[in-house]
Amino acid sequence: MPPAKVVSVLERARHVLGRVHQRSVPPVAAMMEMIIGAWRAQGIAVAAELKVADALDDGPLTADELARRVGADPDALARLMRALVGEGIFVRRDDGRFALNALGETLRSTAPMSMAGMARFVGHPAYREHWSGLLDAVKTGEAVPPKLRGMSGWEFMEQRPDLAAVFNDAMTSVSEMAVGPVVAAYDFAPYRTIIDVGGGHGRLLSAIIASTPGASGVLYDLPQVVEGAPELLRKHGVADRVRAEGGSFLDAVPEGGDAYVLKNVIHDWADADAVTILANVRKAARTGATLLLVEFVIPDHDRQFIGKWADMEMLVQLAARERTADDYRKLYQQAGFQMTRVVPTAGPVSLVEGKAV
Repeated sequence: MPPAKVVSVLERARHVLGRVHQRSVPPVAAMMEMIIGAWRAQGIAVAAELKVADALDDGPLTADELARRVGADPDALARLMRALVGEGIFVRRDDGRFALNALGETLRSTAPMSMAGMARFVGHPAYREHWSGLLDAVKTGEAVPPKLRGMSGWEFMEQRPDLAAVFNDAMTSVSEMAVGPVVAAYDFAPYRTIIDVGGGHGRLLSAIIASTPGASGVLYDLPQVVEGAPELLRKHGVADRVRAEGGSFLDAVPEGGDAYVLKNVIHDWADADAVTILANVRKAARTGATLLLVEFVIPDHDRQFIGKWADMEMLVQLAARERTADDYRKLYQQAGFQMTRVVPTAGPVSLVEGKAV
């Protein structure tokens, strides 16, 4: 895992090169490339839905062979593959057969950090319909699902198992991307009891506990969520040091933690609800206990940053938001914490550290 400072330098270099690339064509052409990014994303989603990368895992295939494997029209699939190859996704060999490359590999459903779930989620018709309401969300500051579906985004997800399934796959892959950078960037050794609030099946907590000898953990999430945790905890060898507990962080949080970790929880909520959640953590935490939020922290620069678009996602789906360091400082103060620092990682997320006062 490269140091966060090295990644920051590389990010700046990518920004400069990206601007050079952008300015190498007339502005209208550069804008056209950006606009049709929606086509590109949908093409990737279709490749993921068809499991093209899985079909190529055993070796290169002709367009006809690939079409038979994935159940697609040979001509239409060949045209899609031609477009994806042009973007650097998959390769076409000299003999005309299509094959995996590094980017194509990320669309394998069984890849270590597969992006197939995320691609399928972004390409899902219901999800795209929500984003079609971005104009109204920007004009009103309100989420799209309540107006479009007559219910919140979470309630709609519960009624659409097909969307919920791809959402869960997407979140699993995104979470996996954060695990290594978080564990590498932060020293959890001082904490004997670490409570992961809203921790899902415990992937991040299992990595933290595995890298922190002598520490124990509490995984806290809705009862129906933590029911699925034991298998993952056993897989990562920490089942004997992690206790799963069901409940809602909107009501209460387990007591006794030296550190409370909340990963991608607070960005799902508007400020008032976010303060309620953090205040519940404060009620459970002793004075001096550490609060660690793992979130996109919007930087004070005008370069590209994935958190800026995640902020739009939060607006569209939940009328929630990504936040700056100053935004988090204010939330901490309202909830009874003092923010002490923001720890960058080698990934796009940071750890917002605070102490209970």
